[in-house]
Amino acid sequence: MDILYLMILCSVLLAVVFLIIFIVSAKSGQFEDDESPAVRILMDSEIIKEKPSPEKEVEVSKEEKSD
Repeated sequence: MDILYLMILCSVLLAVVFLIIFIVSAKSGQFEDDESPAVRILMDSEIIKEKPSPEKEVEVSKEEKSD
């Protein structure tokens, strides 16, 4: 029976610790913005065209000169 009291005490203490962690994170603004991460994934799908680098242009011009 003593172990039962010990287990209840440990579970209540663990629940209090998690409650304190939740309250601290809620007060610090952890859960403020829950909309933008869902929208941000839609905005990342833009296709970015790569500009040809000057090195590639030099390689192309060397090939054209050899022909």
